[in-house]
Parts: sequence; C-alpha cells; structure tokens
Amino acid sequence: MRVTPKIDYPGVFAALPSPCLVLGTDLVIADANPAFCEVTGRNRGELLGQYLFDVFPDNPADPEADGVITLKSSLHRVLSSGQTDHMALQKYDIPVPGSPEVFKERWWTAINVPVLGPDGKVAWIIHRSEDMTDVARARRTAHLPPVSPGREAAMEAELYARARQLQHLNEELRQAHARERRVAVALQEAMLHSPDLARHPNIAVRYLPATGSLNVCGDWYDAVDLAGDRFTVTVGDVVGHGLMAATVMGRLRSALSAATRTVHGPAQALEVLGLYARSVEGALAATAVQVLVDCQSHLLIYSSAGHPPPALLHPDGSCHLLDQATDPPLGARPEHVPRPQANMTYTPGDTLVLYTDGLIERRGEDIDTGLTRLTTTLATCTEFGAEHLADALLSRLGLAGGATDDIAIVVVRLDGTTRPY
Repeated sequence: MRVTPKIDYPGVFAALPSPCLVLGTDLVIADANPAFCEVTGRNRGELLGQYLFDVFPDNPADPEADGVITLKSSLHRVLSSGQTDHMALQKYDIPVPGSPEVFKERWWTAINVPVLGPDGKVAWIIHRSEDMTDVARARRTAHLPPVSPGREAAMEAELYARARQLQHLNEELRQAHARERRVAVALQEAMLHSPDLARHPNIAVRYLPATGSLNVCGDWYDAVDLAGDRFTVTVGDVVGHGLMAATVMGRLRSALSAATRTVHGPAQALEVLGLYARSVEGALAATAVQVLVDCQSHLLIYSSAGHPPPALLHPDGSCHLLDQATDPPLGARPEHVPRPQANMTYTPGDTLVLYTDGLIERRGEDIDTGLTRLTTTLATCTEFGAEHLADALLSRLGLAGGATDDIAIVVVRLDGTTRPY
C-alpha cells in the first residue's frame, strides 16, 4: 500500500520564493512568508494581526496614489465571487521601515487567490505579489540611450509590456461578457454617490448586493452636511432586488436628501419622505433610519421608519441601540401622523453603526437573536477605525462574500471634532 507523505504546509509557505500574505476576510494579516518580509523590510511580528491598509497606506506625498483602492477592490472581488483575481502592474509605494512618513517607490503585480472553507465560502485570501520596480524603471529608461539599463533589461521590459497587452485583451474579453453588470454597477454607484461623504474620512460605507443578483438592489446610504457643525447619516431599504428596486431607491434617496436640507430634524425629513412614498409605485413598506450628529453638543438625534435600530458602540465594548423613535415603514399609514424623534449623547471615541436588515436577519431566526449577534460582534471591534470595523463586521458575521439579502452599512467614528473642509 502506497503511503502518501505528509506535507509540511507551513514549511512550504515559508519556502515560497514569491512574497505572500495570508489575509482573513476582514483583510487582517494572518501570516507572511520570509520573502514578503524581506521585500517590504518588515518582520512577521510587525505584520501579523494588523489590518493590511493600516500597515501599507497610500503615499500621502503622491496625489495620484491609488494602490489602496485598487488592491482593496481586487480583494473584495475575491470575497464576493470566490474567484482568483489577477492584478495588472500597480504603483504602490511603501513606508520605509522605521520612518513611516517616508515612502519608497515600488511597482507590483499581484494575484489574490481565495481559500474556501468547509461551507464553500471564502475563509482566507492568499495575496501573492512580485516586486516589479526594477522592470518598471527599466521600461521607463529603455528608450533613452544615455541612461539605458542594457539590452537584457530592455528586453525584459518589452516582454513585460507584451504581457500587459495580453492581460488587457483578456480583461476586455471578460468585460465583454459582463456589459449588463457594468451598466448596473455604474447605475448603482451614480445613485449612491454622495459628495458630502467625501468630506468625512471617519465614515466608512459598504454596499453588498444579494448573491446572484445583478449587483443592484434597493438598499442605500447617504450623508448630508448641515449648518452648525452638524451632519446626517441615513440608510434605507426598498423591498425587492434588481433594477426596479434600485430605481425606487434612487427616487426615495434623492427625496430624503432634499428634505433633510430644508426641514428641522430627522423626524420631519422622514415625514416628508413618507408622504412622497405614497405616490411612488413600489415604495410602500420601504424603511429608513436617519441620525443627525451634532458635533458641538455631542448629540445624536434620530428617527426610524420601520428600520432596524442603529448601534452606538462605546470604547469599553458596550452597545446602545437607538430604538426609542421607531415608527411603521414609509407609506404604511393611510393618514399623516407625525413621526417620533429621540436624542442620545455620545462621547468622543464612540462609533455609530447604521445598517440594513440583511446584516442581522437570518431565515427562521428571531430579530433579537440577530441584534444580539451584532452587538456581541461589535464588542470585539472597539479599537478599529471606521474602514477596518466595516470589513471586520462583515467578516465576523460571515457575510464578506455576500448574503441572500442586500446589505448596506455606514460606520461613523465619532471623534468629537467638526467636519473637515
């Protein structure tokens, strides 16, 4: 009988010549091989347990730096599709060890590979990268004889350029088979675009369509800046999936954004939206919750139209649910009735989390069970920034790869300062 030798997988990982990371679904570094440590100048102790983009942020001195958003998009594609994602040549400078404010130029190619768990969902991501800095520099100088890097480097640069052309052709073919999805994504992004949101670095948003959908849905989020160092954050949910739900969502979101800027407080804004919803086909039973953040008084003012309660996470891990101003969904009442509104103070360092029901609800399960699961999970994320918390929340709830229902999340790190301009 032939005996299959036992493979030392940690030893294999350590011996790989290519720089490799193992990432959790929350994009926290679980392992790094010696090749990765060598090329980045970091040791494993500095990397393990760290959120990837805390260790390797964009170069603040490069206004065109897009390494973080490009790599993050690739990793999220792996999480949502369960498929390997190949990245093209990317400029992604890294901090100099011991001098985090100084960055050195680096060019990379990378492959992000999913590792599936017993349930068939993505459990880990293997991030394999190659440092192509020398090749990129050789390509830049190959046609300048006075500073030519030599025939060998020029040939290597030319071969790499050809490889990139092939990669671009493959990408075009893949996109040719996904035109409908691209149009849907563009539509969704256009409807969810929020100029005010860009002025709040301490706010993170996530949008995940239901698995198997067209990548559009009825869930939405928004942020609106108001006078007096105040702003609102909102999430909403239209029943159904697909283009019809997305169309209704777009109308409701625009109407609430306009109302928020003209009335006093979330309750009045939701009153106006409820009246408008009666004239929008498909808007009945839609839900929404809005929280007004007053940065001067450290006050949260909120109102909910049939929506799950936002959670306020404190640094000690305790949570308060904002559930004292809940009313029926939009358009549910045949006659107009003023909506309730409630207040809660916050302390700088608290974190506000708004979400849609896809984050907490499970088939055959009571909603209180889902809320308990949410607050218990949040208690493990007290030290995280907004972006890290959003990723960790989806990962630890088993939703990083999507769910049977749409999900929208808004995470606000309440630091007590006024909004930046």
